[in-house]
Amino acid sequence: MKRGPITEAKIKRTTTLTLRLNEREAKALSIYCKRFRVRSKSDFMRRTIMQAIVGRFDAEHPSLWEQGELNLFTRELKKNREE
Repeated sequence: MKRGPITEAKIKRTTTLTLRLNEREAKALSIYCKRFRVRSKSDFMRRTIMQAIVGRFDAEHPSLWEQGELNLFTRELKKNREE
């Protein structure tokens, strides 16, 4: 069986996170979304957060890699297997 690359359409988002903003932050977000024609605040915030995370991982690249292998999620995987 041939497997292609995973596309965004195939990845289901099943985890819900709640974000709380004060009134000034919410107003700033709304103004930003109107000014820059952001259609989906959820998509905008998800992309912005993930961009910050991936950027930080890239900045700390040497500390994330050991012997050429990625071990970023190793602890999390071990915890899930133990449960």
